[in-house]
Parts: sequence; structure tokens; C-alpha cells
Amino acid sequence: MARAGLTAERLTQAAADLADEVGVENVTVAALARQFGVKDASLYFHLRNAHDLRVRIALLALAELADRVAEALAGRAGKDALVAFANAYRDYARRHPGRYAAMQIDLDPETAAASAGIRHAEMTRAILRGYRLSEPDQTDAVRMMHSTFHGFVSLERTGGFRHTPRPTDESWARALDALDAVLSNWPSR
Repeated sequence: MARAGLTAERLTQAAADLADEVGVENVTVAALARQFGVKDASLYFHLRNAHDLRVRIALLALAELADRVAEALAGRAGKDALVAFANAYRDYARRHPGRYAAMQIDLDPETAAASAGIRHAEMTRAILRGYRLSEPDQTDAVRMMHSTFHGFVSLERTGGFRHTPRPTDESWARALDALDAVLSNWPSR
């Protein structure tokens, strides 16, 4: 029987908070059970295993980020939309490092297809239509944008830019300027 007050949603939220504190790789069913003051077995009514828990964190994070990006994009187009999307992405990764790391989990195709990852792709493609990109260039540009955002955020999170005194915000702004220039002047085939 399920312990009163424990739900899959409540456990997922607590696990996401824990991931932000200690890293997603350290989120286990045992660690979560300790937070609730229950035995591990009490959680298996709601969760299959630690991998299931991490996938739930990833799905929560994808949905949260999609909501933030959608808010940031409202009424914007072109470079303004690109910058709003990028800043929402970076801000989320900074505020929620464990959740962000969970979003990098390789989801099975069925889970991925049902996730908010689809919303991310749709919003990215909407931005790219403003640059007049069609397929297959859109797919290439989506990959380039994600690589730029993820690469910058990942290096920033791990201290990869500490070797120079230039503020990372200035480099971020220039990277977005460069990305806008590339998208505006996409090479023809």
C-alpha cells in the first residue's frame, strides 16, 4: 500500500530538487527515501528504480524549460527570439544544474516522442523560419544551435572559462551575435 502523501509527482519534484543540490548522478531511491524518512521499499510503489527516477527528472526538466522558453519567446522574432531562447536556456541550466544534467539522459524513442523535447524542437524551428531556413538546413541549424548553447553552458558550469578575465556574459552575447550572423547568412548548397 502507498504511504500517505507520497505520489510519483511529489517524489519527482523532490528528486529534481535533490539533483540540483547534489547532482543527478547522486540521486538514488535510497537518498530520496531518506529525505522522506521512509524505507526504500516505500518508494517502489511509485518508482521502478533509480533509472526511472532520473528519467522522471529529465521529463520534468524538459517540461519546465519548454515553459520558460515559450514565455521568453512570446511576441518575439528574429534575433530577439534567438537571444530570448538562448538566455532562457542558459538561465535554466544555471539555476537548475541537476535538472539540466538530467535532460542529457538518452531517452528511449517512445519516451522522447512523448516528452516536451518535441516542444523545444518546434520552438527552435519557429525561430529558424524567421531566418527563412527550410529542410534540411533547419535540422542542421537546430543541431548547431543546441551544440552552441549546450557547449557554452557545459563549459561555463565546469569552470572551462576561468582561465581568462573576460566576463562570460560578454562572450555569451558575442556568441549569440555570431550565431545570428551565421543564421542570417546561411550558406547555400
